[in-house]
Formats: sequence, structure tokens, C-alpha cells
Amino acid sequence: MAGYLTTHVLDTARGCPADGLTIDLFRIDGEARTHLKTVTTNDDGRTDAQILPAEEFAPGVYELVFHAGAYLDAAGTPPETPRFLDVVPIRFGMSEAAHYHVPLLLSPFGYSTYRGS
Repeated sequence: MAGYLTTHVLDTARGCPADGLTIDLFRIDGEARTHLKTVTTNDDGRTDAQILPAEEFAPGVYELVFHAGAYLDAAGTPPETPRFLDVVPIRFGMSEAAHYHVPLLLSPFGYSTYRGS
């Protein structure tokens, strides 16, 4: 089995997928943080392709940075200054060649994540 990475973002306050949310992927190596790519969620709250496909997969520590504030602004969520959640980083390890699914359940005042399937 080849390893790869996916996500799914749901707006739990509005009860719908988070369409148009920008996500950055970084690889972490000690103190070094290397930007690998930027993707945007589609109308189902997923990316159109795997964030990290099998041909680019390598075990290690990664970080997904979800640009929640910009999404909430675009979705018409009443603004705050500063917004309680703006950028949501999730750092995680991938230790073997497997499907890693890192979903985000998002609202203006909280979020949760887990290792999905």
C-alpha cells in the first residue's frame, strides 16, 4: 500500500462543507519548516486531489495550516477584531505508508480533528 494524505473540512456552525478554505502543507524536520504546497477545498470541503499523493509521500512530521479566518470572513460569519480562530495549525506524524486522513470540524469558536479513514 502506498501512503498518501487527504482532508475534509466541515463547517459545523453552518452545517455544511467548508468550500473555498485555503490549506498550506509543511514538512517539519527539526527546526526546519518547509512549505510543500497550497490547496483549496472544493464544494464538498475536500481537495480536488490528494494533498500529498503516493509519489510524494515520505514518513515524517507534517503540518496542515487551515486559513479559517479568511474562510469565515468569506462565509459571512460576523467578524471580530481579532477573530478568535484565524489560522489553525495541525501538526502530526506519518510513520508508515498508509492513508492518512486529517479532517477538520470547524466553527468560529472551536475546532476538532482526528485521524480518519
